[in-house]
Amino acid sequence: MNLLKAFLATFSSKSSNKKMEISSIYNIKINALNGKPIDLTDYKGKFILFVNVASKCGFTPQYKELQKLHEKYEDKLQVIGVPCNQFGGQEPGNADDIESFCEVNYGVTFQITEKINVKGKHQHPLYTWLSQKINNGVKDSSVKWNFQKYLVDPNGNLVDYFLSTTKPLSSKIVKHLK
Repeated sequence: MNLLKAFLATFSSKSSNKKMEISSIYNIKINALNGKPIDLTDYKGKFILFVNVASKCGFTPQYKELQKLHEKYEDKLQVIGVPCNQFGGQEPGNADDIESFCEVNYGVTFQITEKINVKGKHQHPLYTWLSQKINNGVKDSSVKWNFQKYLVDPNGNLVDYFLSTTKPLSSKIVKHLK
């Protein structure tokens, strides 16, 4: 009986990512839109702004401000767009569609990742770290909609998160970069 309990306890803890511990944001593996791995350690010493993006959302025009933010603070900030189709099916395209949309409509030159899940049972480890205090050491959050932003400091610590209504050039974000 104890063996069965031990097995069930092991199985249930491995099947739920809700309490998965990830020691550092820099240990997380994620691919770029082109399928090549992104090494987050390349951004040590810079702020990183992670934004779950979508091309058919009311907040999609924020791509323009994200690009301006990227250009203005490129020496101290890396913007990373993270496509997600979990909110109203607003990112239905494949990698080529997403890349073309971002370049043609907004001149995006900042990093865009592969399309992932930012919430739920199949939440990507990046968002498990960003949204769970057990991992980020700061606070729990839930991703409410497209264009929610998470700011990580140059040492890999979560600074804060900002809802979709917070514009990329808002003083709430920019004050950390000055």
